[in-house]
Amino acid sequence: MSAEPVRPMPRGRLIAAILGALAIAVLVVFGAILPAEFDRDPLGLGRVTGLSRLWAPAETAIDPNQGGVARAREYDIPFRTDVVEIPLGGFLEGVERSELEYKVGMAKDATLTYAWEVRGASDPRDFHYDQHGHTTPAPGQPMTVATYRQAFGLKQQGVLTAPFDGIQGWQFSNSSEKPVVVRLRLAGFYQLIPAGQPGNEAGVVANVPASEARPDR
Repeated sequence: MSAEPVRPMPRGRLIAAILGALAIAVLVVFGAILPAEFDRDPLGLGRVTGLSRLWAPAETAIDPNQGGVARAREYDIPFRTDVVEIPLGGFLEGVERSELEYKVGMAKDATLTYAWEVRGASDPRDFHYDQHGHTTPAPGQPMTVATYRQAFGLKQQGVLTAPFDGIQGWQFSNSSEKPVVVRLRLAGFYQLIPAGQPGNEAGVVANVPASEARPDR
């Protein structure tokens, strides 16, 4: 017996089948593959079906206060920024002109971001700094002191969290023959110390050019 010839699918049905297959493919790509693999959900089906959760990485929760240290804090005093230009004479001009201490007031656990650099010097061995802080107790009371770093160098940058209520900052010493300027940038939660008070006995004025920063000179 001879096989009956296969009738071709009518053109209309063929076009409908092709369009239907394309529609299914688009639905699979936009409704399943994109949400699950690329975190893209243009049709909203990934959210409805839960496929979008397949893209998300595994989560591990930690205690942000582990170790007894709060990683996020709020402060009562406003955030501030300042630029302090501190002129220092050469060592031949004497200790009163070549060295000084500059600090700011900080409450316990307050945070300070700082960056300073020495202008006018080229040899790191010519400049020494002592970064430290201490409390300001009443006469006859003990003082708490914290030393953070003592080194030679022409720049430093970092973050300080005060371990106690008090003053925090630096003793800067220029041992070169030339005068220099320390440009100190501060940001955070602190208070500038008025001229003549502990931490700013040299009377340094912030946010003015170096030529105006030490009116007593």
